[in-house]
Amino acid sequence: MRKRYVLTAGTAAAVILGGVLAAPFASASEVPGSSSRASAREGAFQRWLEFWRDRRDDAGNGGQDSGGETDPGTGTGTQPGTGEESGGGQAAGCTDVHFVFARGTGEPAGLGSVGGLLDRALRDAVGDRSYSSRAVDYAAAADQRSAGPGATDMSNHIKEVAARCSATKFVIGGYSQGASVTDIAIGLRVGRTTGETIPTALAPRVAAVVVYGNPLGIGRQTIETASELYGPKAKSFCATGDPVCGGGGNFAAHLAYLRNGDVGLGAEFAAGKL
Repeated sequence: MRKRYVLTAGTAAAVILGGVLAAPFASASEVPGSSSRASAREGAFQRWLEFWRDRRDDAGNGGQDSGGETDPGTGTGTQPGTGEESGGGQAAGCTDVHFVFARGTGEPAGLGSVGGLLDRALRDAVGDRSYSSRAVDYAAAADQRSAGPGATDMSNHIKEVAARCSATKFVIGGYSQGASVTDIAIGLRVGRTTGETIPTALAPRVAAVVVYGNPLGIGRQTIETASELYGPKAKSFCATGDPVCGGGGNFAAHLAYLRNGDVGLGAEFAAGKL
């Protein structure tokens, strides 16, 4: 039976901001007639940003609930090299599966709302294989210019782990701007933002790519259609009405991934590619 992964109360505050990511702004100049829509969305984003800050201050916890296991929301404590993995026949300090995820705009450092849930779901889905996870270290800034540096961090981390752990397979992905981070890392162009890419020689080590609310969809593309190398092992989720990936006007749809079953489906897809 497939487990259901739901948003916890502690994670709820962190998700509010994630629901109004400014990801479409990065490519607005490339979409005819989109400047006014981008401005409207930016205004909406700023209003939600103020709301988020008020809620975070009222909660008194800084929105730092990772919502994960063994502190996966921070991306620490479960990385190859820490010796905290279990099972499998890997070299010391390495795991069979390593999950790398980029959070959405404005979310606290760590795996983020969607990434934290996917981390737990994937951990269960891989069975007795040893498992570790790591959050992409990047600013996740509202102006979207941090996607390039995020891609560089993701790519460099994968290169470093791959060099130490010859049998480790990777599952990578991101949510909203984090999906743009992933796009750039696998060699897709995202607006005018650039970053380091995963070497082609390591592509076979990347077993699956799972993204949610990918701004690539504004241009009516997905990783599946845009990348010959990674498309066959990619899964893109875009909720109906999501303005970030589908051009809709329902900001609430950008939060749907937390409760619509797509997290579980993403974990099942990735596990099936390992």
